[in-house]
Amino acid sequence: MRSIDPQDRSIFATALRGSLREGFDGPRIVRDLAAGAVVGVIAIPLSMALAIATGLPPQYGLYTAIFAGGLTALTGGSRTQVTGPTAAFIAVLVPIVHDYGLGGLMVASLLAGIILCGLGLARLGRLIEFVPFPVITGFTAGIAVVIAVLQVKDFLGLPIAEMPEHFIDKAWLILRSLRDTHAADAVTGGMTLALLIAAARFQRRIPAPLLVLPVVTVGVVLLQQAWPGFDPATINTRFATETASGIPLGLPGFVPPWAQPNAAGEAVGLSLDLLRALLPAAFAIAMLAAIESLLSAVIADGMTGKKHNPDGELIALGLGNIFGVFFGGFAATGAIARTAANVRYGGATPLAAFFHALVVLAAVLFFAPILGYLPISALAALLFVVAWNMADLRHLAYVLRIAPRGDVFVMFACLFLTVVFDMIVAVTAGMLLAAILFIRRMAEVSSVRLIGPEHEDARGELPEGVLIYEIAGPLFFGAGQKAMASIDVIGLHVHTVIFDLREVPVIDVTGLINFESAIRRLQGRGVRILLAGVDRQPREALAKANFTERHGKLPVFDDLDKALAALPLR
Repeated sequence: MRSIDPQDRSIFATALRGSLREGFDGPRIVRDLAAGAVVGVIAIPLSMALAIATGLPPQYGLYTAIFAGGLTALTGGSRTQVTGPTAAFIAVLVPIVHDYGLGGLMVASLLAGIILCGLGLARLGRLIEFVPFPVITGFTAGIAVVIAVLQVKDFLGLPIAEMPEHFIDKAWLILRSLRDTHAADAVTGGMTLALLIAAARFQRRIPAPLLVLPVVTVGVVLLQQAWPGFDPATINTRFATETASGIPLGLPGFVPPWAQPNAAGEAVGLSLDLLRALLPAAFAIAMLAAIESLLSAVIADGMTGKKHNPDGELIALGLGNIFGVFFGGFAATGAIARTAANVRYGGATPLAAFFHALVVLAAVLFFAPILGYLPISALAALLFVVAWNMADLRHLAYVLRIAPRGDVFVMFACLFLTVVFDMIVAVTAGMLLAAILFIRRMAEVSSVRLIGPEHEDARGELPEGVLIYEIAGPLFFGAGQKAMASIDVIGLHVHTVIFDLREVPVIDVTGLINFESAIRRLQGRGVRILLAGVDRQPREALAKANFTERHGKLPVFDDLDKALAALPLR
């Protein structure tokens, strides 16, 4: 992996500018265009399917891929990242659409874009890497469950006019409606699912959706001609209006997100109450977008040997979300599968991802009527495959086999909360549980040894009444009390205690207060205190607190040997 160019350290350094510095040649551009074309064709049905799964007409998914995907490609910090709507958002976006309509979703996406820009400007891109793996695995598997269950309605053509708000109610309604399965939709969905699985298993050259969906669409049209009773729902039949087929030909105009309709069909407006209500969802969108996008960029780095700019990528992603909502887009992030396909088919610069957006644009401008023939159940089958890949059951089983029980608990808690409640609750609770688990483990890492004259590790012959109090590990709020607890077992015959702090890399205010309390207790018994091997951060913390002066000018030595040499008797 190449080293970071000094010019790349700016949060505003873009991958496109880096590619331009290296120069372009004909073959490189051709490879980028070819990769962009393939990814663009993959993105068309997937973007429509994700919009439908979110509760929107399919064109909004296409607008997201065009505007958010195009701008992020030109301004982002990853050379091969492909941005657009992703399945991970479905669990978050469905409740927003249900409660606040299209306008509420776009306002939430706008807020999420602002949050993402703030994260990038604050240089917090690297901090996303500290989200615990059990949290990511848990809510990803939970999202996969939600996606799969929600697709059953369209996959089987169930006549459900409106879905309830909560997942359990949705699942129960779907279960009760199974007796009303529409045969044409079920046949079309089943055929699509079987072909997608077979195509992915027996050939790898052509992406399975690119091969299967056109075949299924043509097959459905031919069956409708030969068998008039065969009538699976298509985009045209589901979303047709008086003025347009299923997908309007052309692009939407500039419309502020607050002018878009709410759940009642009126302009959602812009008010403090609305912003307050949507802020938690916007934060969840932003965090999920940041995690998925930077994870996708890391995967792309591993495939290409390049290095992305995480802060620049977050800023670009924020700008893409802000810009996209004014032209019909909604929440977007880096798409792992599309990014991997981009690299696999030769994409090496941001031109490939930008060309992917142009391919989707061409589809909207010239081929919208043809896209209207896509069966809804076929798109549901595509999302079944996406959900299966997201769940990654083999990897989940591996984690269950090797992970500590605490990690397994956090993972299943995130999975359960994602399914039963929503992503906001799951991510918040998951991070809280992971933090508690981390605190407990860090407390376990900190250890204490009391070394007296008779101890096998005593250096030379310690004088009677001298004790070395060796602390190893950080003295922070989770470990300070534990590290200081052994003070109470020090016998009355001890007149000098040397605190050996060589293995203490960091101390926080809680650890400092616990340390101070222990020293007071010892000094109250007339015990002399010496500090040895104080590292840089603890030394700075002690100096800032005027620690040694307030406790009788405690002597501080660079190492334990110097502290031992300062003892009056050897």
